[in-house]
Amino acid sequence: MKIKWVLLAILSTIVNVLSGCESLAVLDPKGPQAQTQANVIWLSIAIMAVIVIVVCAILVFVLTKYRDSKLPKDYEPPYIEGNHVVESIIVGVPILIVIFFSVVSVISNNKVEATPEGYKGQDPLVIYASSSDWKWHFSYPENDIETVNYLYIPTNRPLEFKLYSFGPITSFWIPQLGGQKYAMSNMVTTLHLAADESGEMMGRNANFSGKGFAENTFHVEAMSQDKFDEWVKEVKETAKPITEVRFNELLKPGHEGQLTFTGTHLDFSPAPEGENAGHHGSSGSNANSKGEHMEHDHNSSNSKEKSAHNHE
Repeated sequence: MKIKWVLLAILSTIVNVLSGCESLAVLDPKGPQAQTQANVIWLSIAIMAVIVIVVCAILVFVLTKYRDSKLPKDYEPPYIEGNHVVESIIVGVPILIVIFFSVVSVISNNKVEATPEGYKGQDPLVIYASSSDWKWHFSYPENDIETVNYLYIPTNRPLEFKLYSFGPITSFWIPQLGGQKYAMSNMVTTLHLAADESGEMMGRNANFSGKGFAENTFHVEAMSQDKFDEWVKEVKETAKPITEVRFNELLKPGHEGQLTFTGTHLDFSPAPEGENAGHHGSSGSNANSKGEHMEHDHNSSNSKEKSAHNHE
């Protein structure tokens, strides 16, 4: 009876604790790439659950059938030769499982590396996402604006992220849009994503990079193309320019709030690609900034934005 109450108490504690957990972001996809990865996760969970149940059932059967019995002390079990059927199952099943998961991994990786399904033929919005200690810088060359520690994206349009780092290697990750990809110094990696739904999401550095790693996160908000265009227009009317001096200050280790600029640091500190590959630095030849722009307090400039953001 005591054991019964102990088990009920443990079960009740587990249920109460788990009820406070938030839903797993990777299993709540908002885009086709994340949906592909969520499908693979659920498939893996289902197959592994079947394997565990079958193995446990066989274990119980073997323990029951071949349990110790009251045999004479001089009893010697008969010599048993190998069973080819059993050995084939023991060796063959794991091989088939590995082959199956290998095929699934190759197919799913090709899907998430390519342009998202349903968005082929559309011009992507190219965003340069670079990291420093411990901030994320987002440059929008098409719109000639830049943000720090937050990312606004339009829905129903493919996104092409160009990733690199001004410091240690980091990993760009928006769980509800797709898997992580490394951002490294002196080279650019490309990540294709898309958002099917409007809403707020969390992004972060998924690679431990020392002190400050835990706060190396950024806010993501997906919105319609019209709202995105309105935001871009507002930024151009109110934000200050990103200058080389200001940008170099941002590269120093430390935490910053959410900042908004006009222009991009790509003008004076281009990404390490093309002719600039392998020569990444914070300073460049074109240090002139555009004087007509203004830096602004993002929180006060965007009255429509929800006030949960901690802006500078």
